[in-house]
Amino acid sequence: MGSIFQITCDGAFFNRCLDCFLGKVANTSKLQDNLVALETELGKLIAAKNDVMMRVVNAERQQLRTLDQVQVWLSRVEAVKTEADELIRHGSQEIDKLCVGGYCSKHCASSYKFGKQVAKKLRDVQTLIGEGVFAAVATEVVPERAPEPVADERPTEPTIVGLQSQLEQVWRCLVEESVGIIGLYGMGGVGKTTLLTHINNKFLESPTSFDCVIWAVVSKDLQLEKIQEDIGKKIGLVDDSWKSKSVEEKALDIFRSLREKRIVLLLDDIWERVDLTKVGIPLSGPKNTTSKVVFTTRFVDVCGSMEADKKFQVACLSEEHAWELFRKKVGEETLESDHDIVELAQTVAKECGGLPLALITIGRAMACKRTAEEWRHAVEVLRRSASEFAGLGKEVYPLLKFSYDSLQNETIKSCFLYCCLYPEDYGILKWDLIDCWIGEGFLEESDRFGAENQGYYIVGTLVHACLLEEIEDDKVKMHDVVRDMALWIACEIEKEKRNFLVCAGTGVGAVPDVEGWENVRRLSLMQNQIEILSEVPTCPHLLTLFLDFNYKLEMITDGFFQCMPSLKVLKMSNCGHVKVLKLPFGMSKLGSLQLLDISHTGIRELPEELKLLVNLKCLNLRWTHMLNKIPRQLISNSSWLRVLRMFAIGFENSKEPSEDSVLIGGGEVLVQELLGLKYLEVVELTLRSYHALHSFFSSNKLKSCIRSLFLNKLGDTKSIDATALADLKHLNELCIRSAVELEELKVDYTEIAPKWLEHFVFRSLHRVTMERCHKLKDLTFLVFAPSLKSLSLYGCNAVEEIVSVGKFAEVPEMMGHISPFQNLQKLDLSHLPALKSIYWKPLPFAHLKEMVVHWCDRLKKLPLDSNSAKERKIVIRGRADWWNRLQWEDEATQIAFHSCFHSNEI
Repeated sequence: MGSIFQITCDGAFFNRCLDCFLGKVANTSKLQDNLVALETELGKLIAAKNDVMMRVVNAERQQLRTLDQVQVWLSRVEAVKTEADELIRHGSQEIDKLCVGGYCSKHCASSYKFGKQVAKKLRDVQTLIGEGVFAAVATEVVPERAPEPVADERPTEPTIVGLQSQLEQVWRCLVEESVGIIGLYGMGGVGKTTLLTHINNKFLESPTSFDCVIWAVVSKDLQLEKIQEDIGKKIGLVDDSWKSKSVEEKALDIFRSLREKRIVLLLDDIWERVDLTKVGIPLSGPKNTTSKVVFTTRFVDVCGSMEADKKFQVACLSEEHAWELFRKKVGEETLESDHDIVELAQTVAKECGGLPLALITIGRAMACKRTAEEWRHAVEVLRRSASEFAGLGKEVYPLLKFSYDSLQNETIKSCFLYCCLYPEDYGILKWDLIDCWIGEGFLEESDRFGAENQGYYIVGTLVHACLLEEIEDDKVKMHDVVRDMALWIACEIEKEKRNFLVCAGTGVGAVPDVEGWENVRRLSLMQNQIEILSEVPTCPHLLTLFLDFNYKLEMITDGFFQCMPSLKVLKMSNCGHVKVLKLPFGMSKLGSLQLLDISHTGIRELPEELKLLVNLKCLNLRWTHMLNKIPRQLISNSSWLRVLRMFAIGFENSKEPSEDSVLIGGGEVLVQELLGLKYLEVVELTLRSYHALHSFFSSNKLKSCIRSLFLNKLGDTKSIDATALADLKHLNELCIRSAVELEELKVDYTEIAPKWLEHFVFRSLHRVTMERCHKLKDLTFLVFAPSLKSLSLYGCNAVEEIVSVGKFAEVPEMMGHISPFQNLQKLDLSHLPALKSIYWKPLPFAHLKEMVVHWCDRLKKLPLDSNSAKERKIVIRGRADWWNRLQWEDEATQIAFHSCFHSNEI
């Protein structure tokens, strides 16, 4: 039985071996035939593939999509072709190895393996040829419309100079935060549309969960139908029947199409509120973030009316980014063509003020200018009359002028153009500008407070329209290019109506030809090097004349003002610093004059003829430190003066007055005279004695008018009733100087605390200055001044604490309620040898921008912790040795403020 079983097993084994041997022989013996067949069949497969590919391309052109199996087949064909080509290429080498009529090989194992690969690849090719019939049919029989991209790509430059970080901020709000509506605001030409375009295109690069991104241009002439049409085209609603529907019907169609989708609506160039519900947009709510809206506008007010959850100001470029953009537009070849051009090009770029539209326009215009002379001429033209520069008058200014044209009324337009009388980059005091507007008659003065409120409203309107820039709480300025646009309007486009002549900040030493002044309405010679005004001009239409900041001006010829019968506003502040300026004879001819500003001058006396200026309503004498006498009739009961600014006057001079003049002196007589000004509404005073201060406190009228109070010397006064100062609801500025016997500003805490809780004390006090008050101990009363923005102490030798913890302990119920200096922006402490403490515990200092500490060697600790001034925008200046000795709340605080310190050795 064992031997029979063995034989059976051996027979089966033999048969398997024979089959295996014959298979190997077949793979080897048929190698040459199989290679020929593989090459033939591969040709057929490639032909089939080309047919299918042609059908696929045609389908894509019709925005149709083939089945996924077709794409898989094409991929497999490509892979098999590559492998088959490799086998065919090595085939001749393997055939050369065959012997015995092709039934054997010199390298049996290698030939067998190769023959097996050829046979398998031949079968793969034949299989794919069979499947190719299905693939060809599939491209015809089962077409599907290709999914549209989530957004339509919009043309734009590949890089956005200076806007990348803002793009990322907005993108985070779109895809990460639960923010429904985002507003991008900024002046014309600043890059809002460019930023919005990059946001649109980013949806094509970055996968998101949004189904659809829709772009619509709104523009100044708001038409809901146009917005609906842009949306309808994107979501496939537009046909002949849809176009005939009403706005309400279209809105319903849009709403039904979008309510289940996650969409982003990009609205470019909004000028007023767009009611999105009337368009048909399903709005996001606290629990529903299906829709998002991003819009651009020139007006920050529109962000409010659109109820934007987030708003981003698109600002002008930094100097570094501006130069990068300008350099790119000019081109390296031009910049390298002359060794002087780079420096001149940087000057030209600076003239653009970082405005991308101006940088691009001027950069392109200068791209072919390859001599230094051409670039110097460009600098000259931009500074003298920028509207003459190629492209600005045709491309840049008209775009910016849309913002001007959109201003609500002629009054606001006139107020805007008035700002171009100031030099480039000049910080314009808001209250000073409003004084001029009132003097010109732009604002109704029957109610002075109402006129001022209207003025501040207009300033805000211009800031919100990005036509003015707010540089401090009390100052604004014009962007360089916006100012050039305003000059273009005032001096060219509306010349007959406006007729401005502006030579401000040009540094000229000679006066422009006075013969050209005859038809001028507003003339500015501010901030120049003029020394003499020797000619007598004839200016029958002149309304405003600015002569400010001509420091070298030493003489104005008599009669200079006699032919200016219409002049309403005359500004001569900061003139004659080199030599004391005298006002010329003939000023009595200025019969229409409403505002006279001779502040910050060394003038000693006001001429008697000023009493004949019967229409004078605003007289600014601030910081006329040498002034000794004022014509009595100028401030008598016959005067029409409404505003009298006499802050810091006459503190460096004192002479006996004539009978028809008022002595500045101690101020008692002055106070009595002021009581006769029946139209007075705003007053700023300088007082030099306790009796004058007492007289002032006795007058309800003066207390209701006071804006700024300068107390100088005050004799042997040891105490001032700060509680009385607390009741002055319009007091904005307080300065006490050289009161050498003053020990305290006394506060009745039991009286002031209830008023403070009702916000009735120091409600308007913004600036406090104390100088050379050698016996003053503290300024604890300031804890009740919530609006304080600037505090300056100099040479107060006895001050140990700014806020005395001992005095404050008198009202323990207030300890937990008061957090002083909440709005403080600047703190200046200098030459305070006894100062040990500003406040006994850390303060938030949420708005503090600058702290200056000099020669306060006993001040060892600042009221700061790691939560103070959280944005770290504060700058702390002082001596390095003082800084290094400071004690800190903890190490985290020291680290946090380390980068804020700037050594300022003096």
